[in-house]
Amino acid sequence: MSALPRAARRTTDRPALARRTTERPALARRTTGRVRPGSPARGARALGASALALPLLLAACAADPPPAPPPSDPAPVTVDAARDELAALAAAAQDRHLTARYTFTRDGETARTILVTSANDGSWRVDVPGGALGGAADVSLAATADGLFQCALPSAARAEPPSCVRLGDRDDTLPRRLDPRVQHPFTDWLDVLTDRRAPLAVSPAQAPNGVAGVCYSVETTSASLNAPLDVGIYCYDQDGTPTAVKTEYGTLTLAGPPGPAPASVELAGPVVEGEPLGTASPPPPDPSGSPSAGTQ
Repeated sequence: MSALPRAARRTTDRPALARRTTERPALARRTTGRVRPGSPARGARALGASALALPLLLAACAADPPPAPPPSDPAPVTVDAARDELAALAAAAQDRHLTARYTFTRDGETARTILVTSANDGSWRVDVPGGALGGAADVSLAATADGLFQCALPSAARAEPPSCVRLGDRDDTLPRRLDPRVQHPFTDWLDVLTDRRAPLAVSPAQAPNGVAGVCYSVETTSASLNAPLDVGIYCYDQDGTPTAVKTEYGTLTLAGPPGPAPASVELAGPVVEGEPLGTASPPPPDPSGSPSAGTQ
């Protein structure tokens, strides 16, 4: 075979050279390890990462959520508000100076009229018909700058003029044997109602028939036999005027519009030396003290 010309050999060899040139990118890809976006290798890697993350996500979803904390007890808003309201009205009653008549009713007894005087200087007086000797004698209790007094008033069981006996200092506790109790809602029980430390439970209450103002039920939370006040229903007008008090002992109801207060209360009579009248009925007379029939 005759040899081809040199120019022809160069022409025929160019395709081989071109093939070697076009194969270089593939060699470069194998050398660098880079993967084009969308290539099968890249998709396989993404699928593998998803396969590893899926069990972790499922485990997190399947795990029980932590238990919710137990709900805290709701604050007794209504009870606390009622006690605050009653304390505010009792404080207004302490500053309320007046003269007023109250009707006192008790099962099995005739209704009585109680006269209450709260003077501008802080002294007070409460007149109690039937407040001594088992209801047979009328008395007046008064507290002034000079002390605490009981005054015996003229009544069916006692025809003498009024006279007063000093019982102690004005803030002394009245002995139970001398205590008619109807004066407390206007005096020392107001201190208890304004004291948030007192063992009381207060809630709104329905007003008795014919009673104006707002009313509250007052209970004691103490197991002591000496409760700081009598439990029951306490009612007040917005200016602090007591309109009704209903306890186991009886019911006091405001009998009419209050009048103006005096500058100071006056005792019902002069102060004398003597014994105060007790609330209990006097003992019956001893029949052995009277002469027997036929005795000279």
